[in-house]
Amino acid sequence: MTPPSKPRAPLRRHATGGKGSNSAQLRHYNERVVLDAIRRRGQASKADIARHAKLTPPAVSRIVDTLLVAGYVEQKGKRFGQKGQPSVMFGLAAEGGFSLGLHLGRRTLDAVLIDFAGTVRLTESHEYDYPEPEAVQRIGNAAIARLRATLGSGAGRLIGIGISAPYFLGGWEEELAFPTDASARWREVDLAGFFREAGSLPLFVENDASAAAAAELVYGAGTRYRDFIHLSINTMIGGGLVIDGVLQTGPNGNAAAFGPMPVTPSRLASVARPSGPFDILLRRASIYGLINHLRWSGSEINRVRELDPMPAEARAPFGEWQEDCADALAQAIISAIAVIDVEAVVIDGLLPRALLQDTVAKVQRRFGEITPSGLVLPEIIAGTVGPQASAIGASILPIHTLFGPDSGVLTRKAVDKKPLMIRKRG
Repeated sequence: MTPPSKPRAPLRRHATGGKGSNSAQLRHYNERVVLDAIRRRGQASKADIARHAKLTPPAVSRIVDTLLVAGYVEQKGKRFGQKGQPSVMFGLAAEGGFSLGLHLGRRTLDAVLIDFAGTVRLTESHEYDYPEPEAVQRIGNAAIARLRATLGSGAGRLIGIGISAPYFLGGWEEELAFPTDASARWREVDLAGFFREAGSLPLFVENDASAAAAAELVYGAGTRYRDFIHLSINTMIGGGLVIDGVLQTGPNGNAAAFGPMPVTPSRLASVARPSGPFDILLRRASIYGLINHLRWSGSEINRVRELDPMPAEARAPFGEWQEDCADALAQAIISAIAVIDVEAVVIDGLLPRALLQDTVAKVQRRFGEITPSGLVLPEIIAGTVGPQASAIGASILPIHTLFGPDSGVLTRKAVDKKPLMIRKRG
């Protein structure tokens, strides 16, 4: 591997010709497998890595020594208490590289800087009333420049930038009271060239809900479950699907797109009746719906963080929304697991932690009340990453794509595939 001051270009899926090329690719692939084994275990001996990676001990020894010299791995002391000599332990070197993540939300832009070991170094959060493209571009460029500057001489070890955003960032303008012209301008934006401060760094773009699921895969439920659905209760609800430890987005990026899923109409007086027999989930399970109901009930709440601590006048209307949300989520989960068999459903998002956990408990109860016979029930649990999951998920995309054992370790997409654009609604 090249030194961390010059991160190597992503490994291609296919050989470029010749025995030497195949041999080099196999060697690079095995390096990635070893890095992945260390990342998953936190600390590991060479024997541990060999068992996890299914490589021979001599091969692992050579690879680990190479990674040590390159600065991607470092010794973490020795493990005592087992037969034979103490085992030298290895872990990822935090200074081996860095990655930036930006989440472009409908109300907030979050920026995250992580190191090669996956530790969050710095975060920024910037709020706005609506995502006006030029303002988001200006805020994002400034955030990239500031976080990059904090690395000082280590800026040369910045591996890449990940960006997460809703597919329809300018969409749902009627529900969110966005100016129509701003919505129209987002339809022409290609995020691959949106931020000039990215320069020549590799750029990776993913749907925000899928990025949040990727963060949970790496830092949370992914350590316990290989198959789970991730639901993000954000301004609009979004979903992600993990099967066999890999984030699935589908050929059109619509996998786990829970927002438009049909559910029964809301019982809340603040929600307009649908034109047909069904409504859609995002009208019953989203922060925009919660804020609308609170304001309709006379509580002047503009941001969900204002519910911690809970104002007295907001307690009753929040409880009403919470029950309605739990009922809708339980219906959506039943529909999903009737098609896709998963071990768990993880619910996370912008709600303060205590309110999230209480909401998940209500979803569990309602799910138990209405689930028909014939289904094996998954666990329903609260997520662990929290409000910045989409930004953290974006930040891990460069590291896991460029250094993971598969060039699409999180999404099964080839690295050199054209980045996703903000798609037109409909």
